[in-house]
Amino acid sequence: MHKFVDSLKNKFHARDQQPGGAEQVVLPDTSSGFPSPSDFFRYRKLRGVNLGSWFVLERWIAESPFHPAAPPGQSDHDSARGAQAKDVLEHHWDTWITEQDFAWIAQRGFNAVRLPIGYYHLCGADPAVLKGTEFENLGHVYQGAWARIMNAIHTASRYGLGVLIDLHAAPGKQNRDAHAGASGEPRFFNKANMQHTIYVLTVLAGQLSNSGRPADSAVPNVLGIELLNEPQHDPSLERWYLDAIRAVRSVDPSIPLYIGDSWMTDQYASFIESHANAIPFTVLDHHLYRCFTQGDASTPASQHAHNLRDPNAGTPQMFARVSQKLQAAGGALVVGEWSGALNPGSLQGVGDDTGVRREYIAAQLALYEQYCAGYFFWTYKKEHAGDKGWSLRDAVAAGVFPGHVGLGKRDVVLREDPQLDARRDHARDQALAQHSGYWAQFPGNYEHWRFGDGFVRGWDDAWMFFRSISMLPPDAPVPELGFTGPWAKIRAREHVAAKGASNLWEFEHGFNQGVLEARNDLANLQ
Repeated sequence: MHKFVDSLKNKFHARDQQPGGAEQVVLPDTSSGFPSPSDFFRYRKLRGVNLGSWFVLERWIAESPFHPAAPPGQSDHDSARGAQAKDVLEHHWDTWITEQDFAWIAQRGFNAVRLPIGYYHLCGADPAVLKGTEFENLGHVYQGAWARIMNAIHTASRYGLGVLIDLHAAPGKQNRDAHAGASGEPRFFNKANMQHTIYVLTVLAGQLSNSGRPADSAVPNVLGIELLNEPQHDPSLERWYLDAIRAVRSVDPSIPLYIGDSWMTDQYASFIESHANAIPFTVLDHHLYRCFTQGDASTPASQHAHNLRDPNAGTPQMFARVSQKLQAAGGALVVGEWSGALNPGSLQGVGDDTGVRREYIAAQLALYEQYCAGYFFWTYKKEHAGDKGWSLRDAVAAGVFPGHVGLGKRDVVLREDPQLDARRDHARDQALAQHSGYWAQFPGNYEHWRFGDGFVRGWDDAWMFFRSISMLPPDAPVPELGFTGPWAKIRAREHVAAKGASNLWEFEHGFNQGVLEARNDLANLQ
């Protein structure tokens, strides 16, 4: 495949022998299978952007592909029925996002993209995905889509970018919006469409799985599959999620799966918690916008920012509550869509809105950094330039979005550090003393040494992620362990196998404390 993936594999098992060189880093032995090259993509903290209107079209983002569309001209189904649809769409797919765009994204510190697709884009891999759907006679239009999607994944890998594949449009439409694939009413929640969507997802999982795939065509940078984008809530959705997860995991047991929360975040966090043993590494996707409702419009921009910064306000409270619950269950919270867009009502009386938009975006970023395993801005760009609320490129150009995200201490983490273990042990001893002192107030049968073991494991794993930068392109930000919930469950199982299961909570608590202190340690290294 590409040189990046080849070098990634080689570096996993190699040690630079240059004495005193900046690249003298020992990476983990992966002969046991964990962590694998894919794991370093999937478990790191994700800072990403959506590639909106590339494959699933949205007219407000990119209008040109709709010029020859059939009425009402708002959805992929309308576009596919237009004049010369195949030529129009293939031209759009080949020009909307190019390798230069992946380079731009990576150079600004992002390490991931979310790629919305429709089930019909898979017909080049399996024509049966169209059977019985309104796209059944449109396979010739989409025949070339899947090869381009795979090429996008491979291109992203050259820049160290992970790719989250998002099923944005499911058979029957899972919501009322045209971006769910068609312009009609949603019909997803009937038995035939729900079952067919599961079939589509198994096809998708089979295409993305590295199991049995030759090394030169591996795709270790696939972050996971989002089963359904923004589904309407329905009493049958939780049952469907369980069925879909089991079906996809029967094809690829290890692939992370993301589920939309239908803006009922607490309910679906509890759903993941209640099925934690059956659906490991399930990620809850919450979308946060503050520009659509009457309440949004009547709230000043500065107040929106304040409400996101105030730890006692509703949204930060919800994020704290949900992220803690999911992490304990071996899951995680991500914000799969968010933006800098504000309702004109929020900007009344504001002249130059640069400052308030910058404040609003900064408040969101701080919230997501504190509580989330990842986030994806919506969207990368728009056809007509100048929208600094919705277009990342315009937001960066206008100075309302930071010019760079993520950690930038590449040299610090790659150089030899003879004091690293000593700092770790000192931090462990301090944390263990605090842990022991607290629980001494409550008589019980404790094994505080498990806390110490967990602390060391967490610290070492955090630094292992920092140092995996040596596998990535020169401009890549320093990777961080972001999905600590599912990662900690794996380490806990290893601990149980070696030392037994009693007081496992102490190991897990120590692990999380070790990860946190390792991050603080890196922050202190200038």
